[in-house]
Formats: sequence, structure tokens, C-alpha cells
Amino acid sequence: MSDTQEVKEEATLKKNLTLFDVYSVSTGAMFSSGLFLLPGIAASYSGDSVYLAYFVAGFLILPAMFCIAELSTAMPKSGGTYYFLDRAMGPLLGTIGGLGSWIAVVFKSAFALVGMGAYLEVYVDMPLTLLAIVLTIAFGIINVVGAKETSMLQRILVSVLVIILTVFIALGLFQLELGSVLAPNSGNSEFFKSGLVGFVSTIGLVFVSYAGLTKVASVAEEVENPDVNIPLGMTLSLFTATIIYTLGTVILINTLPPEKLYTSLTPIADAGRAFLSWVPYDLGVLLIVIAAIAAFASTGNAGIMSASRYPFAMAKDKLIPERLAELGRFGTPTLSVIATVLAMILVLLVFDVESVAKLASAFQLLLFGLICVAVIVMRESRISSYRPGFNAPFYPWLPVIGILISFWLVIEMGFLPIAFTGMMIILCLFWYQFYASEHLERRGAIFHIHQRLGQHKYEGLERELMTIIHDRTQSENLSYETLIARSAIVDLPFGNYDLENLNEILRDSSSHLFEKQDEEEGGAELLGHIWDFRPVEEGLFLASRSDKLISRPKLIVCRFGPQAGIEVEGVEEAHSLFFLIIPEKPVGLDLRLAGHLAEVVQSGNFLERWLAAESESELNQILMRDDHFYHGPVSGVEELRQQVGKKISDIDLPNTCIIALIERDSEIIIATADVVLQAGDQVAIIGEPEDIHLLES
Repeated sequence: MSDTQEVKEEATLKKNLTLFDVYSVSTGAMFSSGLFLLPGIAASYSGDSVYLAYFVAGFLILPAMFCIAELSTAMPKSGGTYYFLDRAMGPLLGTIGGLGSWIAVVFKSAFALVGMGAYLEVYVDMPLTLLAIVLTIAFGIINVVGAKETSMLQRILVSVLVIILTVFIALGLFQLELGSVLAPNSGNSEFFKSGLVGFVSTIGLVFVSYAGLTKVASVAEEVENPDVNIPLGMTLSLFTATIIYTLGTVILINTLPPEKLYTSLTPIADAGRAFLSWVPYDLGVLLIVIAAIAAFASTGNAGIMSASRYPFAMAKDKLIPERLAELGRFGTPTLSVIATVLAMILVLLVFDVESVAKLASAFQLLLFGLICVAVIVMRESRISSYRPGFNAPFYPWLPVIGILISFWLVIEMGFLPIAFTGMMIILCLFWYQFYASEHLERRGAIFHIHQRLGQHKYEGLERELMTIIHDRTQSENLSYETLIARSAIVDLPFGNYDLENLNEILRDSSSHLFEKQDEEEGGAELLGHIWDFRPVEEGLFLASRSDKLISRPKLIVCRFGPQAGIEVEGVEEAHSLFFLIIPEKPVGLDLRLAGHLAEVVQSGNFLERWLAAESESELNQILMRDDHFYHGPVSGVEELRQQVGKKISDIDLPNTCIIALIERDSEIIIATADVVLQAGDQVAIIGEPEDIHLLES
């Protein structure tokens, strides 16, 4: 089976995660130990400057966030970090990224559920480990039922968490006098308790609190409109986390004495008890406990959701047993979720979860650096089908800075985390060597850089990225048919044509394509540009360009009489020129439409039929894909006969079918909402093949 076939036939996840879901996954994955446990430990190193450490760490994660956002919009596929590293630098690094990320997230998620169990233990009489295992199984079941149900729970948890923390911060700042809380508090401790070195070490310690921000990349395949929702959701999430972390620690250092803050494992609850004592029935502290439970629960839930996508994606690529790529009855990677839950239970039973989770943080930092390397590799490979919907700014400096930050922070973490990271890498290398390597021929984008140096490249990656572009523009699945149905086709007589008079012809023939004033002006300006033509078939050339002023694609087709002279650079012995104008979004739509056009033009006896056609209407029909198109009289379709006299907007047709054109008394009419269907009309209907079949049956 070819690479292309494999990509087409693989299991795909439903796209049902919205912007709020992206925000919820990213935000929920950040708030747990980073706020409800770590501030006291961090303050013991840096003193009152701890809030600055959290604030600076929020900025330091920006390079990694922007790089992950770019890769997620270019390749919105399950597996996130694994998928990016695999496609950029090959399956060896992909194996390290995938297995290593899975192990790290399993440990971090298990730790979060231990934290949640610790808070619940106050109210539930059950051993801590057993309680954490029960929670793991419960969240696993929710993840099996569906991403939509999982994301709904995540929305609730994150909403509760953010609301309670916002109230906590507002009340804290009000009671502590807003104007003075940011000043160094010499009454408590030194501002830089351990000097600059201690402050820098604290930044490295709290940086990991933001690591959950990027977990959404592993579920990018399930995100609606990833070009917008992923970068925007991550940005909003980082803004929320930075504000809450910074202001929350400001309140802590101004509320709790140093000796209590430095030793507290529940600093937020202790601070709430100190300045919310006026709230009756101890409700203030109770709400903070609820927020902590929501925080740990959201981290655990998001962790299972994102961790399960690593084995799912790796199994599709044959790096681990392929059964893990199967989708269950709910459309979720059931076996991958079960494997993740079982791994978490094993971790809870065998390991000191807190210690190993901290060690795994160094591996996550290493992956951030490799992600920044992946962006450089993908950009420098110059693969035409690498079309991110969001571009990381300040290239190449931003990814380079991200690489330096990540490796610097790994070094700052000390010997044990580095040793643990090394052991995980060795484990992944052994797995790749003795299992995965014999199943693969795939290579990464780095081979395209080799090709520029006179060595190799891997063509399969270009095909796969092209397939991803098709998936990303799936909501425009009928754009080709709509484009053809509403195109301007001009049959030109014998004569000589240069670019100047061609542009005049284009402006005259395409006025009906530009419905709004701003589009008219934009279209007129665009048509005046110099076009870059590419041959599609013998004598048939295509030119395309994008423009921000138009909202949907436009096509203008010129067919010339025999022996017409075309004096345009790059065009030789042409009988037809196609001019394609594309809006800037969605990214990759030009490749999708050009691919459909090439598919039709290069099929069967197209040229023979095209050159023999006697009318512009016939030319339009030839360009249609037959299985997506019906053309005939209203009287030939039972459902249409019953709806004669109705406006187009009121006509009911099977599912995706829409009336695109009406031919009435030799006149072509665009089927707008207010056009009334008449008994003698000829109609052009487009739709998915199965719906066209229903219409004709």
C-alpha cells in the first residue's frame, strides 16, 4: 500500500473542539501544583521576588508557544510533539518525542490526581493511592466516551477554577491595598533572598508550571478551525495563567509570614484562611479547596486526553503496535486511552509519583527546544505544501532563543533530572532500534534540506502535508464545484493577446464575480498584476494569487480560437488560460482547488471535449467533476418539480446539494437566495456524490 493510500484510509478523529475547548485544555493543564503547591517552595529560594519569577517565566515560554502554534496549524494531527518531531527530523527523533512525551505526561497526570486525592481525602475516607486510582479510572472512562464529553467536563472544571481564583485575587488585592502590594516587603524577607543566581533558579523551577500550555497540540486534529483557535486559545490561556500566577504569589508574600509560606504545601488555602476569615462558615477556604480540586482534576483530565493521543498517532505510523490506532464505538482512541490509564495506575502503585514527575519536567523542557528546532527545519526545507495558518514571528531569532532558553533551563535543573532525561532517551532509542525501525521507510523534512545540499529528500512527506491541507480545508469540500459553477468563462475569437489586453478582458468579463464594492476594487487591482503561469496540461496554463479583499475564490477562464497569438511570458502555444484568485484564509485552499482542477484536466478525454465544446455553458459542465454535479431540466428531478415557484433559499434538497446555476432562455443566472425557480429552467446542482445519487434516483 502506498503512503498516500495509508494517509487516506487511516482512522481520523472528529473535529469538535472549539476555541473555548482549546483554552480549557491549555489552562486546565497549567493550574495544579504550579499554584497550589509550588509557590511556597519557590519563595524559599527567591524571597519576595517569586512573583517576578512567575512573570518572567510566562514570557520565556513564548518562543515555544509560538513555535508549537505554527506547527499545530501547519500539521493539525494527533500526537502533537511526536508528530512534529517525526515529520521534521525523522522517526528516530519522533520516537523519542512520542514515547518520552507520553511517559512524562503520564507521570505529571498521575501526580495531579494524587494532589486531587490529597484534597479529597479530607472529605472522603479512602487511602490516598486508592483514591487516585479511582479518579484515574473515572477520567479514563470519560475520555473513552468522547472528546466532546471530555471537553465539556474540562470547560466546567476550568470555569470553576478561573472564577474562584479571580475572586480570590480581587479580594486579596482589595484587602492588601492595591497600590502597595507590588513593593518589596522588607518586613518579610529580602527581595532577592539568594541573589540573582537564586532568582534565575526559581525561574527554571516555576517555568514548568507553564508546560501544560502546549498540551493542546496533541489534540490539534480534533480542533475546529485550528488556524485561528489554536494560537488564539493558547495566547488567552497564557495571559490568564501569567496574571493569576503573578498576582496570586503577590498576595501570598504579602499575607503569609516567610516561615509559614516557605513550609506550606497548601499556600493558597493558608492565605485564604488568613484574609477571608470574615466569610461565614469558613466558605472562603472551602471555595479555595474546590478550586484546588478543580485544578488538579482539570490537569489530570487534560493529561489523559493529550497523553492518549501520543500512542494513537505513533500506532498509525507503525512505531508501536497498530491496534492502538483503532477508534472505538465513540470515535475515540479507546485502546490508547486504556493503555494510558493502565500506565498511570502502574505509576501510582510502583513509583514515588511526586519525585518522578519533577524529574520528567526536564524532558519536557528538552522537547520545547526540539520543537523550536523543528520549526527551523520545516521552514528551511522549503516544502511547498508546508502552509502554517499561523507563522511564528521574528524568524529565525525567536526559535533560536527558544532553543537556548530550553537547554539553559534543563542545565539549571541539576544532575538528577538530566540523568532521568538521558535514561528516557536511551529507552526510546532501544525501542526504535529493536521494534520500530524495521517497519518504516519514512523520512523527515530534514531530508529536504539535505536535498538542497545535493543529497536526499523524502517525497512522501510532501504528499502527506498536501493531504493535511485537504483535511484543514474540509469545510470548503465543495469549493471546487462552487468555484466552477460561478466562474467567468470567456470564449475568445482569433487574434493576438498580450498581458495588457488580457487584463482588460478579465475586468470586463468578471464584473459579476465581485459583488461588494471593496471586492470590486480589490479584484480590479488584482487583475492588473503580472501573472505567473504554470502548465497544467498541453496548451492549458494556470495562474493564481491571493488577495485579502475577497471573501471567496474566483475563477476566470479564457479559451482562445485556433492559432491565437498569446504574447505572455511563460506561456507557449496556449489554447486556454485559467486565472484563480484566492482569499488569504483558509491557508492551502489554492493548492486544494488547483489540485482538483489538475485532476479534472488530466483525466480521460478532457482536452478533446474541451476544444470541441461549442458554448461557455458546455465548457463549464466539462470542468465539473461528474460525481459531484447534476445538470438537467427541473422537470427531470421529482423533488424540484414539486418546488417550482419557490425561492432558492426555500428549496429543500438532499443534505449537501445546492443549486449553483440556472439556465433560463439561454441566459445564465447565478442561483442567489431570492431567485425563483421556474418550470422551464435548466439547473446545475452540486453536492457530495452520495447526495447527487439520491437526487437522481
